[in-house]
Amino acid sequence: MAALEHINVFIRSVESGSFSAAGRSLGMSPAVVSHRIKSLEQHLGCRLFHRTTRQMRLTEQGSVFHERCLEIREAVERAESSVADMGASPRGSLKVTAPLGLGRRVMAPAIAAFRQQFPLIDVRLRLSDYLIDLLVESVDVALRMAVLEDSSLTLRKVVEVDRVLVASPAYLTRRGRPKAAEDLFEHECLLLRFPGSQPVRWTLIDGGSRRQLPVSGAVDADDGDVLTQWALAGLGIALKPVFEVARQLASGELEPVLEAMPPMPVTLGLLYPYQRAVPGKVRAFADMVIPVVRQFVAAELALLD
Repeated sequence: MAALEHINVFIRSVESGSFSAAGRSLGMSPAVVSHRIKSLEQHLGCRLFHRTTRQMRLTEQGSVFHERCLEIREAVERAESSVADMGASPRGSLKVTAPLGLGRRVMAPAIAAFRQQFPLIDVRLRLSDYLIDLLVESVDVALRMAVLEDSSLTLRKVVEVDRVLVASPAYLTRRGRPKAAEDLFEHECLLLRFPGSQPVRWTLIDGGSRRQLPVSGAVDADDGDVLTQWALAGLGIALKPVFEVARQLASGELEPVLEAMPPMPVTLGLLYPYQRAVPGKVRAFADMVIPVVRQFVAAELALLD
């Protein structure tokens, strides 16, 4: 029988798409990953991957073996979770990622409280507005405002998030207030972008239908809070979750733009790469964090009442 660590390396290689990426996520060199895959192939008596200098894909045998390995991993996760749940308290290491703003204002204090209640769980928090690959980076829990596309991930919804286009009064006085969606093409749009990202499109709801607009601007950043600061400074129009700019809208420092055509709402939720066998440490974290995030969002939105 193939060793479980070899199976884990094989699964991660498939998920990552390369031995190098699998090695980074597992803390191994590409050479070690390659050696373990070769050992697995020798043990099975067949090739698992078609490999070229440009790409790597599963063979027919590799595809069948991958399906069975996923079943094995899920069974092991269920077994580990069952045993862990019998203990007095969840334990282990928990890798968490969250957007920069919510991470600083909500997740950091929530984790401090979580550690007091669960001292046997070590927490590794990584903050970024970039949507990292949970499987490649071995993330246990991600707080995200996004649409779930990967069926291998589980979404636990926290709250639906309305979004709004905002600008400062000074900017609107200087450049005029957009009256139609096409007017955005004549304005400076403040964009959330990352290295290698595609051209930005804002999706607005116009008369019940969706309209995707390719927008542009002179400045962009990979931090949503920076876009808010730039909007306050009069640099342009930003697309923001309403709760993130509720204070500025309430004070009049920012004003809503194109209110009749709001941006598409998104789901704020917790994502984790488990489906049925969710570890006790992940459930404990989600159960504690979700009410905290909901309370924070509600409190910010209440400023607009």
